[in-house]
Amino acid sequence: MFNLVAMSHDSASLRYLPLFFDMRGRPALVCGGGAVAERKVRLLRQAGARVSVVAPDLTQGLEELARGGVIQHLHGRFDAAQIAGQRLVVAATDDPAVNATVAAAAESQGIWVNVVDDAEHSSCIVPAIVDRSPLIIAVSSGGTAPMLARAVRAQIELAFDASIGRLAQLLAAWRDRIRQRIPSPEARRAFYEDALQGPVQDAVRRDRLVEAEQALEDTLERAAQPAKATARRGQVSLVGAGPGDAGLLTLHGYRALQRADVILHDRLVSAEVLALARRDALLIEVGKQARRPSVAQEQIHALMIEHALAGRSVVRLKGGDPFIFGRGGEELEALRARGIDFEVIPGISAAIAGAAYAGIPLTHRDHADGLHIVAAQRRDGTAGIDYRHWAGSRDTLACYMGLAQLAELSAQLIVHGRDAATPVALIENASRRSQRVVTGRLDQLDALARQHGLQSPTVVIIGAVAALADNLHWFGQASQQKQEFDAPAAAPVERVA
Repeated sequence: MFNLVAMSHDSASLRYLPLFFDMRGRPALVCGGGAVAERKVRLLRQAGARVSVVAPDLTQGLEELARGGVIQHLHGRFDAAQIAGQRLVVAATDDPAVNATVAAAAESQGIWVNVVDDAEHSSCIVPAIVDRSPLIIAVSSGGTAPMLARAVRAQIELAFDASIGRLAQLLAAWRDRIRQRIPSPEARRAFYEDALQGPVQDAVRRDRLVEAEQALEDTLERAAQPAKATARRGQVSLVGAGPGDAGLLTLHGYRALQRADVILHDRLVSAEVLALARRDALLIEVGKQARRPSVAQEQIHALMIEHALAGRSVVRLKGGDPFIFGRGGEELEALRARGIDFEVIPGISAAIAGAAYAGIPLTHRDHADGLHIVAAQRRDGTAGIDYRHWAGSRDTLACYMGLAQLAELSAQLIVHGRDAATPVALIENASRRSQRVVTGRLDQLDALARQHGLQSPTVVIIGAVAALADNLHWFGQASQQKQEFDAPAAAPVERVA
């Protein structure tokens, strides 16, 4: 049985002192010429070290670096004399005996040595690194559980995007000014908390550095002279949640959810995506559904504006992509009219994800030259499809909001020249565990939906590529094919000349 008390005591001791070495222009020796050694060489070069590599043979990548004068190749086997003058030595050969010899030679001369995957022979170890220069985050398990360190690094990668490095550069440039204006350490701490979570970071993330500096000046003014400070304004992030599978949410989308004070979300946003939000965020459902009580678009605009003007970080979370039948443009126009800052974080649309999860390539050299995404009806309720144009094309047609218009859709396409036998696929609840795919012919489109009781949200794919779902499906249940449905085809219709 493990002694948990002893384990807790031992784990509390600091065996490795975390340090960051400035290796710019300083010599480092790597022993080994394989793939592992190449990774270490590239890391050292990234840190600016002068790298020498001792090995009989090199990988192609190391050979190119040597030919270009980027590194020095010491051809042959390791010799202890090669240690002299080095600041750091890395043993990365595939021979444990050679690695031990390298480690002993370095230790005898008081030079730091790292033996890859061998903490016992190392006087220093290389951590898992998150590089957001000049911000560097290092994670180490002390050589005992490298995979755990990498898992922690992966979580940190999710939390901080590349803009955090640019923010660090900006704050470094303003450091002296900040210290002069706010001499109190406690007040400076409050200032940095505000700067790191408010409009300064938002502007840097949107790569608007002039606005970031102005926001930093405003934040500094509030901290230095609270009586003269103006109220902080919030901003809105228009975020595409994807069609349902939380794994399809982008990293930018995840980070927006983590910093949001208020989230206005559609009905179609899945519970799995909402679970990724910050725990104390205010969640407000503003979904709309045909022929049912819904939140008016003007009310959604008013909510976004109200919370942003109150200084809150607002996420308008929309299923799929906000700019594909998501009314995202209307919402941005409302925000712009009130002078509210915003950003757009795109999402994976239902057509793209649904087709992919159904095994339907929306373009294919043998079947479809292009893709057209259309709505089955316009805002005024009229048909949103130019039947004459689309009927004569072999391009794939992806149709949204079409369940109520399937009979009209298929009939009009056939009337205007599309082959009645054109393959179709109806994808319900794209990318979710409840996803269903029904395939068949264009002239059976409405009957297929009725037979299988398909409900919204359902995307309709029309074109030769839809037939590929029968063989290329990979997610969930196989498509319910036309062979399972024996209803007669629609009555023949007279084609338009």
